[in-house]
Amino acid sequence: MSHACGTGDEVPEEVVRLMLLLKAQSLSYGNSGVQVATVQRLLDFYNREMYPVVYQQGSLGASGDLAPLAHLCLPLLGLGEVNYQGYRLASADALSLFSWPPIELEAKEGLALLNGTQFMLAYGVHCTLRAQRLANAADAIGALSLEAFGGQNQPFDARLHQLRPHAGQVTAAERIRSFLSNSELQDQPKAAVQDPYSFRCQPQVHGASRDAFAYVAQVLETECNAVTDNPNVFPADDAILSGGNFHGQPLALALDFLAIAVAELGGISERRTYQLLSGQRGLPPFLVAEPGLNSGLMIPQYTAAGIVSQNKQLCTPASVDSIVSSNGQEDHVSMGANAATKARRVVENVEQLIGIELLTAAQALAFRRPARTSAALEQIVEDFRQKVAFVSRDRVLYPDLQAAAAFVRTYEWP
Repeated sequence: MSHACGTGDEVPEEVVRLMLLLKAQSLSYGNSGVQVATVQRLLDFYNREMYPVVYQQGSLGASGDLAPLAHLCLPLLGLGEVNYQGYRLASADALSLFSWPPIELEAKEGLALLNGTQFMLAYGVHCTLRAQRLANAADAIGALSLEAFGGQNQPFDARLHQLRPHAGQVTAAERIRSFLSNSELQDQPKAAVQDPYSFRCQPQVHGASRDAFAYVAQVLETECNAVTDNPNVFPADDAILSGGNFHGQPLALALDFLAIAVAELGGISERRTYQLLSGQRGLPPFLVAEPGLNSGLMIPQYTAAGIVSQNKQLCTPASVDSIVSSNGQEDHVSMGANAATKARRVVENVEQLIGIELLTAAQALAFRRPARTSAALEQIVEDFRQKVAFVSRDRVLYPDLQAAAAFVRTYEWP
């Protein structure tokens, strides 16, 4: 009760759902000294989609995510609140729906529920899954932009990447090469020997982010299968040991890295958007279909530029910060919780940035007709056009920007 001091925005339900599962997972190893009934109640909440109300602010990322986990576990005692089927309920009322008695905590259980990294970890898992989808979207949309810009496929030749065989770079080059395969546009004469870096260096930039995501995923997988409360119980040895497995530094560093790597996908995406609007290589300035009073797609690039700048601010590492708490006992903390929540903001921002690029690339591609790109890219454009129409004359565009971001977030990217 005393630790439920969270504030700020609510943690999204999809993250709370992960917190429940990951907390149950960590306790299930038998090194935390908790009742089976306690773990089962966490799983009951998970299975019934009954999500405790948790707030984003309050954790220092050391001694565990104390405040968020207190809010997560209050409902086990019939305290706090839950979200259930679209309603905010007092936990006592929610328990009564299924005739669940409040859990009566035994010795050590309060510590086991409060200590742990499940707030940071849930955000990390959630953001990494979205980041991996973004990497796939970036390759496809980057290839589409290259086609619309009149770019070349030479920089994606496998022989180049065998000379510098970073795994992510090789993968990104292979994917972009496949998206350009059998494209009529690639058979047309090219206006320049070399393309700008935002087109030519996609394998190097996208690939570096892919490698970062792989590192982050490895850290997260280790943490998903770890015991992170304190103290820990070793029944076979008749021992109880107090240590520091609750400290979030491994996650804090990884989450900062994740945010930076995602932000770079957005940064290079905005540069491609800018190039497509700049009136080069036979494309009209701002991709205006009917010149005169129409602004075309000028202002979405302003929006993208503002988002990229915000990402730079959000990517200031949280993990280099620390502040003393608990009367000097907790004298170095990870600030991993702050790294976690701002990483999610960066992911959401980059979904919008890549959505703006898709809007722009699809618009630009129309000016290359009747020549067509590859079947894979044509299918993406056709599916996107079910959500966002070609901009022939100026219209209110913010619904299109929102639809483009949702498309990036939910589309099954090849």
